[in-house]
Order: sequence, then C-alpha cells, then structure tokens
Amino acid sequence: MENRTIHLYGRVVLRGDVHALSGLHIGASKEALGIGDVDLPVIRDAHRRPYIPGSSLKGKMRSQWEKLKGATQNQQIGKVKGKEVWIHACEDVNCPVCTIYGVTGDIAKDAPTRLTVRDISLRPESLDGTTAVLYSEVKWEAAIDRVTSAASPRQMERVPAGAVFGPMELVFSIYGAADRARSGDLLTGLQLVEDDYLGGQGSRGSGKVAFEHLSVVLKVGDEYRELSDERFNDKTLKELFAAKADLLKWIEERIPIRGGG
Repeated sequence: MENRTIHLYGRVVLRGDVHALSGLHIGASKEALGIGDVDLPVIRDAHRRPYIPGSSLKGKMRSQWEKLKGATQNQQIGKVKGKEVWIHACEDVNCPVCTIYGVTGDIAKDAPTRLTVRDISLRPESLDGTTAVLYSEVKWEAAIDRVTSAASPRQMERVPAGAVFGPMELVFSIYGAADRARSGDLLTGLQLVEDDYLGGQGSRGSGKVAFEHLSVVLKVGDEYRELSDERFNDKTLKELFAAKADLLKWIEERIPIRGGG
C-alpha cells in the first residue's frame, strides 16, 4: 500500500508591517449605491476599519510568480464583469507556484499548500487625525471621450498614503528538504509586489507598498517550540535579501529533515 504520510517538520513565520506609500484601494463588493456613497469603496472589517485580506496579498504574490516563471494560464477560476479569470495550476511537485501557493480542488497534489497568509489589520494610529472620512480618502477619476472630450467622472475610495497595516504574518510549512530552500521564495514574492502594486488601480498610481520591520521566527519539531534569532529581527526587505544565504542556512540547521525528506 502507498505510504500517504505527511510529516510537518516545522514552520517559517515571516512577520512585519505593510506601509502604504501611495493611496491603497482594495475594493469591497457593492451591489447597490446609497445616496452619498462612493462608486468604489474599500473593504472594511466589522469595526469599519480598512484591512488587507490575506487572499489579496497571497493572490498578488502568486500572480507575480506566474509572470516571473512564464507559467501557462491553464485553469479558469471564474469571471469578473464578464471576463474569464485564469490562473496556472498543475500537478508538478517541482512547480514553485503550485507547491507554495496551492491549486484548485480538482488538481491532485501530494502535500498541502505551503503558504498561509493572514488578514492584515490597519494600525489606526498611523492615520490618527489625518483623514476627514473614516480612515480613507476619496479620489476622483474620469474617463475621457477621445473625440468629444466628454468626461464620465467617478469616485474611488482609498486608504491614504502613510497608512500602516500590521502585523503581517506569512506562515510557510516545511514538509521536506526542498521546502527549506523554497521558503526563501517568500522574499522574492514580496519584492515582486513592492515593485508592482497591491490592490486595484495600480497603473493609475495606487497601491505602492513597502514591507518593513520584518522578522523571521521558526516553529520546530515535535515540541513545536518557537525559535528566534536577533540576526533576523526588525529588518527591511532589502536587508533580509542581503542575509538570504545566512537565513536559509539557519533554517536548514534548525529544521532537520529525518531521512533526507
């Protein structure tokens, strides 16, 4: 009988803050507009505070990795405003996209998704007294008819530049020796997002972010205890990249794989 054992050797936990360097718009679903409402509101939690859904950050990291690797868009996952939405999904155990970020339920995989991304709350003090609307600003945009110059204006809500979201938490599970090296791909994923944008309307200036105050901890072994290291606390993304070789060596030493994984 085939051995179906899955062994969790440990987890790499990357924590930090997300700083909005320009206005950030992650949209909420809205079927009807009330009087005085903006056309494109931001998503908010039960306390009316904007937040970054973990699915938004994880999805952006995944899409950037697909572009980086030139991965075939072969799996339709739905439609948005009548347009089909496709992602890459495969059964290749060496695929960095599917192994880290997961696949749809109809694709067979030998192990669970490695990466979990938590929702990221707004730190209200980062915007204390700076906004007229509750933790947001309204940006006017207009589509211009190229022939008549007629404008079709609309309002878009954004969390203003200067907002800080945290704590961010990315949890990467180690199921084998190859995963220890793959954990370093989280840094590349975050760098790809920094160099692109998060949320919507990025080509119009929104969504530039920076990942700061980053720390790495390990949760290891049958005792599942947390291990920290002063070398990897309160770093910028650039500093963690500079220490990547040292970081991966630390992960390899502190999360041993019995039998080679």
